[in-house]
Amino acid sequence: MSTEIIAQETTPIAVGGAAPDFRLQDQNGKEFHVGDYLGKKMVILFFYPLDWSPTCTKENACFSQNLSRFEKYGEVAAISTDSVYCHRAWAEKMGLKHRLLADMHRTVVKAYGLYFPDANINQRATVVINKDGKVAWVKVEADIAKERDYNEVEAVLAKLTK
Repeated sequence: MSTEIIAQETTPIAVGGAAPDFRLQDQNGKEFHVGDYLGKKMVILFFYPLDWSPTCTKENACFSQNLSRFEKYGEVAAISTDSVYCHRAWAEKMGLKHRLLADMHRTVVKAYGLYFPDANINQRATVVINKDGKVAWVKVEADIAKERDYNEVEAVLAKLTK
């Protein structure tokens, strides 16, 4: 693999650019398509590294409990490189209410520049796509083991909707 390709896969997508369109299945086997929301509402993507890991478990439990804080701003989905089946088992065990999208082939995480090749997973990041399909905000957590700041995310969403 060339260094140019690796740089594209690991350099976060730029604010203002077109968000790559994608289709992924959620934990219930239902398709999620970014294009379905264009012109209608923002899309808020929460990328997290792994189901069942301590930080991701805590983060997704908190996120699910506070889902209404984010749904009022747009369509919400969480993405990791785990399988549909892993997502389903984890969501059932945890009682998660939000959509968990399975990017097993790493195509979306690479297209968004959020691939972490050393562990073959994605980084912890938040990406907001506006109604026009442009990236409105990106925040990649410097420490993959650190939970994101949901108050910051909510403040950004409120600012973007004004």
